[in-house]
Amino acid sequence: MTTSAIGGAPNQLIQSLVTMRSQFNDLQRQLSTGQKSDNYAGLGLSAGLSVNLNQQLSSINGFDASITTAKTQIDIASQALTSMGSVGDSVRSLVEQANTNSASFGTAQSNAQASLQQLLGMLNTQAGDRYVFSGLATDTPSVDTYDHILNGNGARAGLTQVISERSQADLGASGLGRLVVSNPTPTSVGVAEDAVSPFGFKLASVGSTLTNAVVTGPAGVPPSISVDMTGGQPNDGDTLSLALNLPDGSSENLTLTATTKSPPGPNQFTIGATTTDTATNLQAAMTTALGNLAGTSLKAASAVQASNEFFNGDSSNPPMRVNGPPFNTATSLVAGTAANTVIWYTGEAGATSARSTATARIDPALVVSYGTRANEVGIRSILQNVATLAAVQQPTGASATAFNSALGSRVVSGLSGAPGAQKITDIAADLAGAESSMQTMSTQHQQTSATLTGLLQQINGVSNEQVGAEILTLQTQMQASMQTTSMLLQTSLVHYLPLTGG
Repeated sequence: MTTSAIGGAPNQLIQSLVTMRSQFNDLQRQLSTGQKSDNYAGLGLSAGLSVNLNQQLSSINGFDASITTAKTQIDIASQALTSMGSVGDSVRSLVEQANTNSASFGTAQSNAQASLQQLLGMLNTQAGDRYVFSGLATDTPSVDTYDHILNGNGARAGLTQVISERSQADLGASGLGRLVVSNPTPTSVGVAEDAVSPFGFKLASVGSTLTNAVVTGPAGVPPSISVDMTGGQPNDGDTLSLALNLPDGSSENLTLTATTKSPPGPNQFTIGATTTDTATNLQAAMTTALGNLAGTSLKAASAVQASNEFFNGDSSNPPMRVNGPPFNTATSLVAGTAANTVIWYTGEAGATSARSTATARIDPALVVSYGTRANEVGIRSILQNVATLAAVQQPTGASATAFNSALGSRVVSGLSGAPGAQKITDIAADLAGAESSMQTMSTQHQQTSATLTGLLQQINGVSNEQVGAEILTLQTQMQASMQTTSMLLQTSLVHYLPLTGG
């Protein structure tokens, strides 16, 4: 054996030990991490597939994060909508149950004022730093304050002032609902609208069973009717009926009945000694009846219409107001401005749908919409009717009970919602549908993630049992190599030379 061969063997063994040590360290890493390699290069031909699978898992995690955020906002909005619906139901029930006396109506009104504050608080609900009922303006409160909305803010009129101005315009200077009752001739009575305007009573039709009388109209500009009794006296029990349209779209029928009694009862007129006397009595009865109806049904309809106009406004479309002063002779409406009228809705008021103001991509091919605005019809109708009840000034005296009944019936109808109009439950249903889609997709993501994770484990993962066995084998090999190396390193040339004698 040559010395060079002997000297080279330890170097080869040492290099082998270094390699085995590296393999041993890698096996220990695999055992602790459960991964075949700590980089894609170590996966060989499977590297590309591993990259693709990891990208898919990362996308799913991103979609799930969007779902979690959106579901939180939907849950908060849904809870607020449920509470708003309950408040509206409570106010409606209280008004329905209220007796026809002022005291019980006052209780309903006090409840409405407290309920309005609750509703406004709910509409300014936040999910994190996002106002959920502000549309795209997520960093802006959805509605103004209770005090500003009802009572105004400096030069900016609130609902109470807007209702008062509209009431003056609808009742008119005479309190007859902008109608003029006259005696064009000694034996005739005329009823006419005082001007072409959107205010007060509107003459829809007239009906009569008055014997000998000639009744015409409505005709002319502005419209008027005429009752001419030149032909003779009516009979006891004959009637004259007016159909009147009111500002909020409702209608009333006013019927006056001829009687021989003197004094006559409510909505009656006495048949006089002459047709001139009868015409005078009819004019007086018509004036009284219109005044009573104006102070009750018309006043209630006026408050509702003023509230309609106030709550139909936003920053893009300011509410319409009476073009005055003076208000009791006004003949037109004018758009309010942000400088003279409180804009109750302070969120974003774009032309796009409310739902589209908040979206979440929850899958490559699926985007859900879940935005809301406080001025949506379903929400606004509740807020508006509660606010109307909270803001009106009750009349005093004999007309209070009839006014309360007229306003109460309108508030109940408004809180019930118009047929075909959006209701708050429709908004809640939209959000529930979006949340259901998210839940379905979240479940699908879980299943997909489990499949992808399993595939990745097959590519990237290792068997602990197999790695453990490899470590034991490698340890045995390393121990044997180390022993051999140690023996070779202790070998010298003298061990191969024969011993010689002296």
